[in-house]
Amino acid sequence: MKICPTLVPVVAVALLRGDGHVLLQQRRTGASHGGLWEFPGGKIEPGEVPQTAAIREIWEELGVTVDPARLVAVGFAADEIAPPAPRAPHVILLYMCCDWAGIPAPHAAEQLGWFAPESLAALAMPPLDYPLAAALLTAIRAGGDDAGQ
Repeated sequence: MKICPTLVPVVAVALLRGDGHVLLQQRRTGASHGGLWEFPGGKIEPGEVPQTAAIREIWEELGVTVDPARLVAVGFAADEIAPPAPRAPHVILLYMCCDWAGIPAPHAAEQLGWFAPESLAALAMPPLDYPLAAALLTAIRAGGDDAGQ
């Protein structure tokens, strides 16, 4: 009998400034994917819904407050399930948010950076962040002048 591995659910949030730039954080050296740029976020805790996890993670990682009504679902990315793997497969749900309270600070990262959406694909990122960046760019382009305002 074949057993399916448990997927680890993760949320991430793309904060967009008024000029359309996207906030990414650089993972701490020594961590898995250390030094790579990623969308801030983290694991969904048992009993949490994704939006609640996103709000909690953004507060923990950046020190900013997000209204759940301002979160817009963008897409998801998932690991290929092909054992043996060094870790359990992950699925990341990406949200976009253009309005928050507070000034982002790198509470859980080496540093923060604001990037033009078109430049994200050229950054060194963990593998699952590339399809998320592509989905974000598509969402921004579909949103026209409203995205990033």
